[in-house]
Amino acid sequence: VFLFYPSILYLITKIGYKNFFKAIFPAQMLAFSTSSSAATLPLTMKRVKKNLNVSEEVTSFVCPLGATINMDGTSIHQAISAVFIAQAFGQDLTLADQLVIIVTATLSSIGAAAVPGAGLIMLVIVLGAVGIDPQGLALIIAIDRPLDMCRTIVNVTGDATVASIVAHTEGELSLIHISEPTRRY
Repeated sequence: VFLFYPSILYLITKIGYKNFFKAIFPAQMLAFSTSSSAATLPLTMKRVKKNLNVSEEVTSFVCPLGATINMDGTSIHQAISAVFIAQAFGQDLTLADQLVIIVTATLSSIGAAAVPGAGLIMLVIVLGAVGIDPQGLALIIAIDRPLDMCRTIVNVTGDATVASIVAHTEGELSLIHISEPTRRY
């Protein structure tokens, strides 16, 4: 979130680190509090369109698609959790097992719903793919909510990044200038 996405964004679009995070910060905070990419979608689209100057066409295509299938945070969580559970059970993972975890975590994160806790349910698929006992979920279920909140920030930040990159490649994005929010008294 703080290194990869801003670096890619800057290399491709020249949008600065500070400007990018200032533009999407409210969407990130809503994502953190709700743990739902779907609930955050309207605000994400508004911030991407208004503050990152991405067109309505690109925003309305990329952001909903991203909220549905771009679950980078979920994929990372599932892979790390599967390895952790395997180690906790004393199960050695071969290189083939690790590759299966990566592929299965990526595919199951694409199919995960954009609602709180969906990644934890999909983790059963990843664990089953390499023969890890699904009862290992008990090891991480207690701390899943804060992790889910952070995963959702990763997902929303990725959606905003991809929307900006797509707009740039379509020739629709110029360097952004973020204006101060208007205040209503």
